[in-house]
Amino acid sequence: MQGIIGLDIGGTKFAVVEGTLAGKVLARTQQPTATERGFEDTFARLCATVEGMLATAQAAGRAVAALSVSIGGPLDIERGIIYSPPNLPGWDAIPLKDLLGRRFGLPVYVEHDGNAGALAEWRFGAGIGARNLIFLTLGTGLGGGIILNGQLYRGTSDLAGEVGHMRIAPDGPLAYGKRGSWEGHCAGPAFAIHAREMFPARWGATVTTPEIVSLALAGDAEALKVVERVACYLGQGLAILADILNPEVIVIGSMAVRLGDLLLEPARRAMKEEALPGTYAACRVVSAALGEQIGDTAALCAAIEGVPKDG
Repeated sequence: MQGIIGLDIGGTKFAVVEGTLAGKVLARTQQPTATERGFEDTFARLCATVEGMLATAQAAGRAVAALSVSIGGPLDIERGIIYSPPNLPGWDAIPLKDLLGRRFGLPVYVEHDGNAGALAEWRFGAGIGARNLIFLTLGTGLGGGIILNGQLYRGTSDLAGEVGHMRIAPDGPLAYGKRGSWEGHCAGPAFAIHAREMFPARWGATVTTPEIVSLALAGDAEALKVVERVACYLGQGLAILADILNPEVIVIGSMAVRLGDLLLEPARRAMKEEALPGTYAACRVVSAALGEQIGDTAALCAAIEGVPKDG
């Protein structure tokens, strides 16, 4: 059986998984990324973790065909060069594909994490059978991946899917270097920001998004109002994407998985108000079917997409 070692590299943690070309995860481990310690430290720990995973696979008689990386952009996907993602400061012009290839002597495939998430949900999750799909990360940031006519769409310079950058309001939380962006209003940190703005007498500078989410899930009325505000902005952006790309399904990870229809139902209502009736009617808006495990499956998908099908 040929397998894959997948690397899911984020600003808070990195995970290393062993899996199959069919997307099954066999083993997993994770560590804090500790970006403050610099690229060299993280890369050394990453490689040591990969070495351990390779040794375990070999001892079990499982051959590893490739390394597969899911990481935030901007990046040159074909050459596997990382260009200072906001969550990985100091990772500037890092030739990650070449570094890993030389270290392990295996083919290395690198993919933007939004694209990898789209591939994961399209092949193994809520998008099975769809020809046109949009995947949204909706975690610490808001990024996306796009499947058009049954193929991953990366764009001219590998920047397709950077939907969080689009302006959704004249003003708002600072993100992507500007105020009023979709990411600023809808990504994870926005829940705490909106809570402080809407209910300053209750929530001050120390309130966190996990607190707001927990309260909303418990039925707290004010926390639910915060979720509804985020959902309104979310739905307005969904309408724009639906009208431009006319997808069958929009799959949303992270916050949509945690909040479910508390977030998605008001978002769908806002989307319906803004979108063309035909594009709204054709499009399902759902949370990621792979749930909190989507990062592990996505980490395998660069290689699943790239490995020659006869190999």
